[in-house]
Amino acid sequence: MASAVKPIFIFLIYSISFHISLIASKSKDPTPTPWPLQFHSILFMNNSGTLQKTDLWYDWPNSRNFNIIQNQLGKLTYDLEWDNGTSYIYTMDSNKECRVLHFPVGILRPNWLDGANYLGQHEKDGFLCNVWQKVDFIWYYEDVITKKPVFWVFYTGYTAHVMTFEVGAILEDSQWQAPAYCFKEAEEKRKPVIGSLGLSDHHHQGKLMRRISSASMTV
Repeated sequence: MASAVKPIFIFLIYSISFHISLIASKSKDPTPTPWPLQFHSILFMNNSGTLQKTDLWYDWPNSRNFNIIQNQLGKLTYDLEWDNGTSYIYTMDSNKECRVLHFPVGILRPNWLDGANYLGQHEKDGFLCNVWQKVDFIWYYEDVITKKPVFWVFYTGYTAHVMTFEVGAILEDSQWQAPAYCFKEAEEKRKPVIGSLGLSDHHHQGKLMRRISSASMTV
């Protein structure tokens, strides 16, 4: 009887030790660096071959986020987002196009990557990166050495290559004002800008980021 009990006891001890080691290993996984409270970044975006250069201005203390989007050989579009859920998407050309969108969530929090699943280290754009996956929605690559973002890809295949990342950069307040024609009461006078840019709802970065913000609040 004693000889039969001993192997079972050893197996239990081994199983417990194995699970403890797994937990300890998991706790040592690197965690993504929170976004700075304010920064400016230039991104090169690729949406199934449609190329864009985006100036991203993130300003958490003032509850706002700004994407200035230059489509390749196309329109320059402004996507101004506020933490109250309002977004103004407009052009500043003679067409004076504007679309006002309302979302149930605000802009991304600085710690929006909390709880992301660590996937290990991978080479991207010549940088060794730690990689995380957030709620099956976005894959985020961060440089191992500098802790700056290098690349991210949405579940749709929409990708962002981070070209510059200026911590603490601030856009002057006067640039955060949507044009007067965005505030006209007659909705029919607002020309919808998203369709004319070839940006579908599922591939528009502002909407995708808002959906991440919503998902981040539920995990």
